[in-house]
Formats: sequence, C-alpha cells, structure tokens
Amino acid sequence: MQNITAGFIGLGLIGGSIARALKKRAPSTVIMAYMRTRETLLTASRDGAVDIVLDGIGEPLRQCDIIFLCTPVEYNEEYLRQLQPYLKPGAIVTDVGSTKTQIHEAARALSMEESFIGGHPMAGSEKTGYENSTDHLLENAYYILTPTEQTPASSTALMTELASLIGAIPIVLDFREHDRIVAAVSHLPHLIASSLVNLVREDDKESGMMKQLAAGGFKDITRIASASPVMWEQICMTNSSNIASMLEEYIGSLQQILVQLKGHDSPAVRNLFETARTYRDSFEKRTSGPISPDYSFSVDVCDEPGAISIISAILAGKGISIKNIGINHNREGGEGALSITFYDEAARQAAWDRLKKYNYTLFNF
Repeated sequence: MQNITAGFIGLGLIGGSIARALKKRAPSTVIMAYMRTRETLLTASRDGAVDIVLDGIGEPLRQCDIIFLCTPVEYNEEYLRQLQPYLKPGAIVTDVGSTKTQIHEAARALSMEESFIGGHPMAGSEKTGYENSTDHLLENAYYILTPTEQTPASSTALMTELASLIGAIPIVLDFREHDRIVAAVSHLPHLIASSLVNLVREDDKESGMMKQLAAGGFKDITRIASASPVMWEQICMTNSSNIASMLEEYIGSLQQILVQLKGHDSPAVRNLFETARTYRDSFEKRTSGPISPDYSFSVDVCDEPGAISIISAILAGKGISIKNIGINHNREGGEGALSITFYDEAARQAAWDRLKKYNYTLFNF
C-alpha cells in the first residue's frame, strides 16, 4: 500500500488497535490523533503508535489521506461536521461504529458522501480503552465497509486494501443491508437473551430454584446478556427500526409456535427443530444434537505461521485432545481470535491451566 497519513479522532480499543496494526504492517504510515484524554495520546506517542499528537480538530488534518472516527456513536456526527472544512481533495473519512444508517444520513446531510465510507470492524474485547488495544485485535476478523453511492471506486479499493493489510477480512455491503443483517444476527439475539433472563428472574420463586438449575443450554444461549447495558442501549437506539422489524417477525414466529404447541401439532414442532438444526449446522459444517454443555474457550493469538501448531503441541504434550479448533471472524463479544473446543470439562480445564502457564490470554465463552 502507498505511504499514507492517517488521522484518528478517538483512540480507544478499536482506534488504538488499528493504529498499532498500521504501524506494524506499514511502518511508514504517519499517524496523528486527537482525543480529550491527552495522557492517552502521550502514551500512544511513547508506544510509537502515534506520530503527531493533535490539540483539536484543525489544520494539521489537511495532511490526512484517511481519517478514522473512533469516538462513541453519539459524538461521531458532530466530529464529522467539524472535520468537513479540513478535508483535502480525495481524503476518506470512515468510522468504526456497529450501526451505519445514522452516520450515513449525517454524511448525506453534510454533502460528504463522496468522501465517506462507513466501517465496522467486528472485533472487540471485554476490556476497553487504548491500554487494551493490540496490533492483532483485528486479525482474521470481519471488517465491514459501507461506501455511499458517491464513493469513488478508488477510495473503496484503498479501504479494502487497508483492512486486508491489518489482517482483517474486508466485506463491502450497502449500509442499509448491513444494519438489517446485524439487527438479525447480533442485536435481536441480545434482546432475546436479556428478555429470557428477565423472564426467569421474574418467574422464579423465593427458593431461586430456576437460577440454581440454570445450566448447560440456558447459560449458553443467554451468555450475551452479560454485555454492557450502556453500549447495547446505544446500539438499539441507533438501529431501532431494523431491530423492531426483526422483532415483529420473531414475535410472529413465536405466536405460530404457541399455536402449534397448544394444538399438539407434533409434525410442525419437529419441523421447527429439524429446519433450525440443519441451518445452524451449516454455520460451522458440523452436526450436533440437542444443546449440550460447551467445553470451549478462546485464545488471543497473532496470525503467525505455526501459532495453531504450537498450541496443539502444548496440549498434546499433556495428552489433552482437541475436539475442534478454528478462527473467530466475528469477535465483537470480546472473544480471542482462536476458538478451541474439548470433549469434556476436565479436558477444557486442563487445557486452560496448561496454556495459562505459557502466558496465553484466554477468554471464556
């Protein structure tokens, strides 16, 4: 990739990880950054992730070929407006938010569609802030790009090249399609998980027996209910129309299931489970029966030759058998890049203890 100058407005977990990755993969990249917490910028400068510490939105940004908006969603629109006078011809402005319609509408209102490309790196961590950023956070993670109808093909090509350069997997989508998809596969499941947990909480007796017996399948499908309430409130409010549409469809399907159960329509109920199992199994090209305990965890590893082989050898040396191992391409829940599944809890715990001794960073699902 050509030598570029990149600007960052906000330098938290995602922004910091992109900056670090650019410096690792393309050391000649010049990076300037601004955020309200100046000490963070000075730390990033000492780390070598930032070359120029900015005091605000101003003239130095005219040097940038690409500017990343990495602030909370509610601030991005205002920063987009502030940036407009300082964009050089051909410069790209992109964001890293998990919903796209609102920021695209802001770009249209400001007549900035030619310079704007939405971005959604599908990676994350249980920990936030620049101090938890890494140069490999986005390796093998999907990086969704949502150009506008006026975005030059050359700009989309540059962003695609950049995403690939830092180890991510770029996918180009229409922003409306992006928000519809994530409403179905990410946002609605969080609402369902949280509402199911609350249903059990409200229906449980004083003895707490439901809570005591909640294990296996229930914990598997409600794990995401432990995510940040503040973050998910913001996400739901910025994609409410798509989520509401999907929720209406889901409520309709639940009402149909209710009718089938009340009518003892055994074939229909069986068909529900069969069609769901067939489609779900196609996600990972493996079959499974009823929900069973998940003996898995994920590992934070760099995408380097031999990384998987080393882990496999460490575990094999203790006679620990691996059932399945693969890459997590969507890691917004804070998972590590590598997912490992074992045959039972004893093997999972032994592997966890073993890899901890080798200073690997591990994450429970």
